[in-house]
Amino acid sequence: MQGPPTQRPPAHGGPGNVPPEQRSHVQNSKERLDSFLRRIPFSFLMAAVFLAAAVFSRTLFGVDASVHWGLGVDTTFEGGHGWTLLTALLVPQDATATALAAIGAILLLGLAERTLGTRKAALAFLATGLAGGFLGLLLQWLGTLTWEWWSTGASASTTVDPLTGVLGALSTATGSMGLLWRRRIRVVLLTFVLIFVLYSGDPEDFYRLLAVLAGLPLGALLRSAKRPLHVAYSSHRETRTLVAAVVLVTAVGPLVAYLGSTDLTPFAFGSYLFMNDPVDPGTLAAACRGDMPLSRLCIHQLARIGSQGPGMVVLAFVPVVLLGVAAWGLYRGRRFGWWLAVCVNTAILLVSPASFSVVRLIAQSGTPVHRPFNGQELLVWMITAALVPVASLLLLILKRRHFGIRAPRRAFRRFLLVVLGSFLVLAAACTVTALSALKSIAPRVNAATLFLEAPRRFVPPHFLGGPAHLVVPRHTAVSWAYQWSGPVFWAVFVLAALWLLSRSPRLAVAHDVEKFRALLRRRGGGSLGHMTTWEGNTPWFTADGEGALAYREVNGQAIVLGEPVCAPDRVEQTLREFLVFCDEHNWTPVFYSFHPGLLPYFERLGWRHMPVGEETVIHTAGFTMKGKHWQSVRTALNKAIREGRTAVWTSWSELPFAATTEIVAISESWVAENKLPEMGFTLGGLEELKDPEVRLMLAVAEDGRIEALTSWMPVYDGGEVVAWTLDFMRRAPDAHNGVMEFLIASAALHLQEEGARYVSLSGAPLATKPVPENAEPEGTEAGIAAFLAWLSRTLEPAYGFGSLFRFKAKFHPEYTTLFMAFPDFSALPRIGMALARAYLPEVSARERMVLARALGRRD
Repeated sequence: MQGPPTQRPPAHGGPGNVPPEQRSHVQNSKERLDSFLRRIPFSFLMAAVFLAAAVFSRTLFGVDASVHWGLGVDTTFEGGHGWTLLTALLVPQDATATALAAIGAILLLGLAERTLGTRKAALAFLATGLAGGFLGLLLQWLGTLTWEWWSTGASASTTVDPLTGVLGALSTATGSMGLLWRRRIRVVLLTFVLIFVLYSGDPEDFYRLLAVLAGLPLGALLRSAKRPLHVAYSSHRETRTLVAAVVLVTAVGPLVAYLGSTDLTPFAFGSYLFMNDPVDPGTLAAACRGDMPLSRLCIHQLARIGSQGPGMVVLAFVPVVLLGVAAWGLYRGRRFGWWLAVCVNTAILLVSPASFSVVRLIAQSGTPVHRPFNGQELLVWMITAALVPVASLLLLILKRRHFGIRAPRRAFRRFLLVVLGSFLVLAAACTVTALSALKSIAPRVNAATLFLEAPRRFVPPHFLGGPAHLVVPRHTAVSWAYQWSGPVFWAVFVLAALWLLSRSPRLAVAHDVEKFRALLRRRGGGSLGHMTTWEGNTPWFTADGEGALAYREVNGQAIVLGEPVCAPDRVEQTLREFLVFCDEHNWTPVFYSFHPGLLPYFERLGWRHMPVGEETVIHTAGFTMKGKHWQSVRTALNKAIREGRTAVWTSWSELPFAATTEIVAISESWVAENKLPEMGFTLGGLEELKDPEVRLMLAVAEDGRIEALTSWMPVYDGGEVVAWTLDFMRRAPDAHNGVMEFLIASAALHLQEEGARYVSLSGAPLATKPVPENAEPEGTEAGIAAFLAWLSRTLEPAYGFGSLFRFKAKFHPEYTTLFMAFPDFSALPRIGMALARAYLPEVSARERMVLARALGRRD
């Protein structure tokens, strides 16, 4: 008995022939922003309240109203103005703070309201804001009782800051977010507020930190039962993004110190070294007389003289710029970016004791506001000052394996040549210019001293450890050379570093890659041929260039994926030339995941072979989903259509930014939920989706959300696409059951309309095709089938290969065995290890433990 007729989803080609009413289902950034703004009434209300409070208190016009409305130990606790706990959350400090508060209310508080709902967002704003202010004042008051230096110095200040409640509400909302955004926002938010606490040290920075910390347990209490908290595991891409974000935020610290110019934290003393005010000799002599304790003015003058001039000010910001460049490299997974971040943080750590010459001067001098340090406080501040570089170094070392992309050696050699050459040229110019006007330099120095002084022109002034060994040129040319040789060198370094970070290992063989793709389009490479173009595979060509294949070398094993790309009558010649190539490099050749058509060639070579999986293929000629055995797929397809879901056939480049961001979130959520290392080699990831030849089939809900997606790789023959192969499959955590059946069925029907010969659902690793009734495998075939069945059962709890194979069986495909061929059984253990490394190139100790536990489970 036949079921209801199958309804074809409205999926038609690319943007040129997708109906407008269908394309509108994939929301763009403007539509998403409009939807977001319509659902945050409390946030708009608070933005209006902040503006009205700024007008009423006249802080918008430059009046300091914090004495009446702000938090402070003297006003709130000792003065009894308890209402300031609330008013400090509503009144901005000035016009700039008003603008920031309004923007923060709409964007950050709006995100919290969109996640929690209006009532919970209002509760989170008030609860975390009041908690942060009260706890901060309490700790500050206790600090004044023990004469703690920071608490004593800040006790007289009053604070108004609406961002305390805004950031606390955002922290609360993270408890109700998915794993991906919960992790991202918490990492960036905590790092951001910590940097302000360490580099600025104003009371409001401390209150914000406490509000954010208070929001974490509150968020756990308010979160929906549908979103339980789990440990979030990251893919390589996500880990790179998070580490890069942390490094970039830490680079902001010196700018905070420079803009704040405060003495309330050990990090803030570096702000002296960014100043460029002229140093008056009379003022310096009067302020630093030997018979008086060192005054604050003397300290300022001594710290400033080492960075005199605009060139030195620019040089002082070099570490900030280098950390920004390093963050860019880390985001791209580059090893050079990792080394740059390590070197800069190590330099900051090593020279940080030198900056305490300033701290010691302050400890000895004292001021009317601040009493002198005691020894214990000085030790605590010294340890605290090393906190950021030490934490950054530990993070970089622990996550080192995620940054393994190296630039080509030729590009690195060019980088070294440019950097070293520019250093030598500028140092020589600086030295020669100084020697030509030796008498104009004070104090009097000799030529040897100038040679030793030249490298100091390239070091940021606060790395030199104080104002000792000053050389002050009085000649214009020498002054220019001393001022600008360092900034020019670092400008060259930054440009060369950015160039190096843009050099991909693939660029070294870019011609070969394009040549390989052209040959693949002309000759085809089987249903798995497009996988050979992925990053990590190296193209190889025969002497005449008419045959090719792609391999990756792992521990002395040259693993070839799929079949050779060549004319049918040149297969054996291509194979034999490649074997000679492997012999020259002392590699063991391994041919992996090829179809039965190659078996005769390997049998003539006397090689061993074994099955490694089954490919599932749907032939589109006469394809229909009628009949009882198609009931489950047909039901999923029709249900999706009834509920307003559509299937959109598109590509990555055709999607709006909002859609690609949603796809990234779906993929990262899948990785986090599975808690297992992401596999590669024959399993594509997000980077493979961006290939312009790859197409995507999206399941889009009625409200425009992307619920799931699949990617399809082209299969070429004679320069035309004749079939498509399934690769990437991801679904959102809240996607409805049957969404993958809907996508694959929609793709099959769509590709049937386009005239594709077949649709491959790709290979199922370690699978054996179903044995017909009344037929049992015999002999060697039975042994191999038993072994693969055992291995599949062992890996099933971790990666679900068997479940995936059974899922594909719903589409009643034809089965084609995929084989692996190798020269000798004695090499099989090494080959197995090489394949494991190919699929899981970098696995951490934690991931090994998780994988071991998963493999040990038995359902």
